[in-house]
Amino acid sequence: MDILFTNISNSIALFVKYHRYYLRGTGITLLVSFFGVFLGVFLGLILALMNLSKNKILKGISRSYINFVRGTPLLVQVFIVYYGLPLVGFDFMPDLWLVVIAVSFNSAAYVAEIVRGGIQSVEKGQTEAARSLGMTQRMAMRYVIIPQALKNILPALGNEFVILIKESAIISVVGIHDLMYQTDTIRGISYRPFSPLVFAAIIYFIITFSLSRLLNVFERRLRAGDQSI
Repeated sequence: MDILFTNISNSIALFVKYHRYYLRGTGITLLVSFFGVFLGVFLGLILALMNLSKNKILKGISRSYINFVRGTPLLVQVFIVYYGLPLVGFDFMPDLWLVVIAVSFNSAAYVAEIVRGGIQSVEKGQTEAARSLGMTQRMAMRYVIIPQALKNILPALGNEFVILIKESAIISVVGIHDLMYQTDTIRGISYRPFSPLVFAAIIYFIITFSLSRLLNVFERRLRAGDQSI
């Protein structure tokens, strides 16, 4: 028992000593995840509209991209973007933004499927009503269908953010100083291979659990708002 308390006190002292590493790493993790989802939503919306298009070429490009990204590991995609873009003239971009692009491309494929499902969940009568008012197909999609679809898929987009926070740990392999990279740094300089990982896991859990709770509250408010109409 004395050994257990000694190990716990030593671990807490380790966290206090290197807490700045954890804070910097957490900031990078949140930054990459936020912009990854933000840009992923933008690209995913375009991909979803291409997928729903009657144009076979656009539909084929969208389906091929989505299938490729969802069928390959994020690690491979990070390597392709991180080492590939500088070879085609994007060597001026900071390493952090190369990783953000890789994460965004990955997130876009999953968001595209979420958005497609949200658009298809809107009743066809909404489109017919918009067209009867004189709107074109594009106007109906922009002003009637997409706003309703986005409201339906907001919880799913929030879950994508939570998932991306956990999966973004992979970016440490290319030297981005995220939470996992900083944790490995602490393990190296402290000669404590286990304790830093426990604190990293706790930080990841606090972030994802807090976001999940916020999303649940937001989702309940959306449902309450729909029922009051």
